[in-house]
Amino acid sequence: MTTVGFIGSGNIGGAIARLAVEAGHQVVLSNSRGPETLADTVAELGPRASAATSRKAAEAGDIVVVAVPVSAFPGLPAAPLAGKTVIDTCNYGPERDGRIPELDGTSLTSSELLLRYVPDAVLVKAFNNIFFEHLLSLARPAGAADRSYLPVAGDSAPAKETVNEFIGSLGYGVVDAGPLAEGWRQATGTPVWGTPYGPFSDEKGQPAGEDAIRAALATATR
Repeated sequence: MTTVGFIGSGNIGGAIARLAVEAGHQVVLSNSRGPETLADTVAELGPRASAATSRKAAEAGDIVVVAVPVSAFPGLPAAPLAGKTVIDTCNYGPERDGRIPELDGTSLTSSELLLRYVPDAVLVKAFNNIFFEHLLSLARPAGAADRSYLPVAGDSAPAKETVNEFIGSLGYGVVDAGPLAEGWRQATGTPVWGTPYGPFSDEKGQPAGEDAIRAALATATR
């Protein structure tokens, strides 16, 4: 059993937390509004879930999931994330985050930007390419013919392995998408973002196997 800390408990963070609880993990949720605002979510998730401040959630997690707007990066608790495997689920959205020239161009990925604020964390990019409803509906047990796959990018082989095992426990296979610098291949608007799992209008989605995810990553352009 793993304890997973969450910094951000919105749609995608909440979906990962739900799958994690169902898989037998402990979760510690946090958001920008305070742990008391998560009381209903914690009650719904049951005894494996609790709420805390972002700092406490970061301290508690064996793995920490960051699921916040890119504009919130400066406020992340860097110290308790030092040395920890951190899953970066974040996507840059200029309409929400404001314009960030380095991300508008090709000089930086959002994960590399995140590392500026949490320099001692061990980042792995994952879960940022799938609609939260599809994430919930497409989970399948290992060995299932219709098991879907998610791309994972990162620079640390041990951290990737930790994240791969976690993702596997939630009901998904993994495609290695390369180092963090290649994380742009799964960013908003790329072929692997959303499309392989079906339209957003279909909350059930459609399974996306390993070959489909590899092909979509390979056709990405910058």
